[in-house]
Amino acid sequence: MLLFGKGESFVAKDIEDIESSLPAHIKLAYLPNYGELRLRLTGISDDENSLKTTMNQLFETIANRLKDNLVATEDISLATSFFKIFKNENKTISTAESCTGGEVASLITSIPGASQIYKGSIVAYSNSVKENILKVTENDLIEFGAVSEAVVKTMAENVRQQMQTDYSIAISGILGPDGGSAEKPLGTVWMAFAGDKKTITQKFQFHWDRTTNKELAAKSALFFLL
Repeated sequence: MLLFGKGESFVAKDIEDIESSLPAHIKLAYLPNYGELRLRLTGISDDENSLKTTMNQLFETIANRLKDNLVATEDISLATSFFKIFKNENKTISTAESCTGGEVASLITSIPGASQIYKGSIVAYSNSVKENILKVTENDLIEFGAVSEAVVKTMAENVRQQMQTDYSIAISGILGPDGGSAEKPLGTVWMAFAGDKKTITQKFQFHWDRTTNKELAAKSALFFLL
């Protein structure tokens, strides 16, 4: 199974009782990777049917315990899970990216057939593009700054309208190594997620280097929208 947004040590604590009661012939492996964590159960037994039944029961118990961070019960990527859900629901997505510079678009379009759900992106790296293309007001940029709830909300709603999609994601942040302040430290990222009924905003704080922050921000955007 694939989890997102919870580290290995925290997950291990959450399922400590389950793991400690595993039969000797069944092992649980943790496979972490920048925000993502794969859990894999393996077992050895001469009784194949009994082993499958036990493994399925354990898998279901673990998945239910970790449901808030569960992306997929299959061994697939976050982007693949995102694509499958949007395709099955017949929904479309567009993106407006500033600090991530198209990383969210890259994740989505890494999946074959992404054009079935993905319409396009506006990479609004400069404030002039935010203003002229995404209709962010100069007043909001002056009063709140480019990295703010007000700005990403406007970005998300307008890119969704322009691309005519069911949902949209907008991101603006400070990924480092420079540009942080006491009010907005390095790693501060604002995101907005717009649909036909409402727009939700969320502030994230990442604590790594620029490249890792960028990757985590893009993956977090997909997970949060899901």
